[in-house]
Amino acid sequence: MLSLGYDVGSSSIKAAIIEIETGKLVASQFYPKEEMKIDSPKPGWAEQNPEMWWDYAKILTKQILQENKIDGNEIKSIGISYQMHGLVLVDKNQKVIRPSIIWCDSRAVEIGNKAFKKIGKEKSLKHMLNSPGNFTASKLRWVKENEPANFKKIYKFMLPGDFIAMKLTGEIVTTYSGLSEGIFWDFKKRKISKEVLDYFEFDEKIFPEAKPTFEVHGQLSKQSASELGLKEGTAVSYRAGDQPNNAFSLNVLNPGEIAATAGTSGVIYGVIDKASYDSKSRVNPFIHVNYTKEHERLGVLLCINGTGILNSWLRKTIGNKLSYDEMNSLAEGVTIGSEGVSVLPFGNGAERVFEDKILGCQVLDLDFNRHSKSHLIRAAQEGIAFSLKYGIDIMTAMGLDIKVIRAGKANMFLSPVFSKTLANVTGASIELFNTDGAQGAARGAAVGAGFYKSFKDAFGALNKVMKISPEKKELRQTKDAYERWLGKLNSFLK
Repeated sequence: MLSLGYDVGSSSIKAAIIEIETGKLVASQFYPKEEMKIDSPKPGWAEQNPEMWWDYAKILTKQILQENKIDGNEIKSIGISYQMHGLVLVDKNQKVIRPSIIWCDSRAVEIGNKAFKKIGKEKSLKHMLNSPGNFTASKLRWVKENEPANFKKIYKFMLPGDFIAMKLTGEIVTTYSGLSEGIFWDFKKRKISKEVLDYFEFDEKIFPEAKPTFEVHGQLSKQSASELGLKEGTAVSYRAGDQPNNAFSLNVLNPGEIAATAGTSGVIYGVIDKASYDSKSRVNPFIHVNYTKEHERLGVLLCINGTGILNSWLRKTIGNKLSYDEMNSLAEGVTIGSEGVSVLPFGNGAERVFEDKILGCQVLDLDFNRHSKSHLIRAAQEGIAFSLKYGIDIMTAMGLDIKVIRAGKANMFLSPVFSKTLANVTGASIELFNTDGAQGAARGAAVGAGFYKSFKDAFGALNKVMKISPEKKELRQTKDAYERWLGKLNSFLK
């Protein structure tokens, strides 16, 4: 028996197939090979067509089955990981009303800030554990204010993963975790927030039905089965945002455990067992995948928008067709601190960690007579690690004790400079695993469909492939570089 997982990102769609009995990876693939287009009709906006995700998922599924000679009838469960905080709107015929407003879109910042004041800081933080910020609720309100004709057409709003599940099954449902990530959830009352509904003037009828993360959310429809090459009736039995799912894929389920990812954006995600919040809402608690009323599990999320996208931008702009491996080698040839160059990697929209300010990316103290692209590449990778350290300090103040960080061996964690810098500046060891979000979604689907009786069973094949520990001889240099970087950042925050 096999289980299929999709990871619907903003750069590509990934798929993984695991053998349920052994937990081993059978096949992995992604599409398209070049990053998916993100439209920006105005500064600070970021949109994608949800139908593009579905079209690419269909192409990808056929490819992974054909290239690996897999019989689609062997797939017994399907799971979905997806880019968080996006907004998808459909009408009664399940047709998309407008492009999805995705996670890095900044248009709703002021709407969220105003809501925070009007609902009240104390009520927002004690009940939602967050300010409405630039999350899904505020984006939905933006549509109501600026596109009333589109708003009137809404039958249901969804998160990106809900949309893919709808295309698979024909049913529109969401998860409790998904409602919390949109800042719709009242953690004290354990239901959709009346304060959010009343303030934003939303009718609860446009909300999808909510279900637990690990549960059969629907069965694969006849039409979709035919389009994908799979079996009609296959259980769609897991759904989670990319960061809770990344934590799940690394078996991060218990209080004190930490997961990280550094793709387009960079995230540190730590699990706690009681409601807690940052007074400035710079990091954000959401319902974790294994949350129950009896055993509260919340994930505290630190997100830096401008991480891997900076590395990608450098490759396209100054890399002269360099591979990422070649860029990493160039970075290793420069000493810690990049000989004085500092990069603030905040060029991908409003940053939650700075209370939704848009700082833009800054390259500082560049000397045309001394510095080369090698210095710039290293400074960028150090700046990405330093930005995560900045947010980790906020999480530490909330009570998280970060000693070990788990991550997939992918994206920025393929860079020795980035990985060593993060270990040295945080004092935490980094454990890398050969897994990813698509594999996590496949394992989650097998749990949700009842093929695994426990989480322990689901992770029997998960193996650590590398450990990066802080290096004593580099700690002082790294600390000095961070303090210099932090000074530059603070001058922009004044």
